[in-house]
Amino acid sequence: MERASFFSPQAGRLIDAPLRMKARFAIGDVVKHLVYDFRGVIFDIDPVFANSEEWFESIPHEVRPEREQPYYHLLAENGEGSYVAYVSQQNLQGDGESGPVDHPSIEQLFEEFDGGRYPLRRGLTH
Repeated sequence: MERASFFSPQAGRLIDAPLRMKARFAIGDVVKHLVYDFRGVIFDIDPVFANSEEWFESIPHEVRPEREQPYYHLLAENGEGSYVAYVSQQNLQGDGESGPVDHPSIEQLFEEFDGGRYPLRRGLTH
């Protein structure tokens, strides 16, 4: 399988990843976590795990996801507030039908919630 490298600011190093890793979700999609009670809107995608080793090792071994799958950066919310989350593809499912996400940073990146997802703000797209 062909591989390529990309720089991860979170890990502070180059990350090696398969070229044909398929992301199930896209930027602007609303998703929810399958195990923990939170949901969010995707604002960035890593083709494989690209956070720090310390972060990865902090995940309990019995629920630690595989490294070689897409990981998503979310503007997340739960019953206690809003935050940024980093979640593996295996732990997410689509949740656009549940309505908009309540996060203070959404309006900086996205237009109004539309049809189960958030379109990127004009000027932020290529």
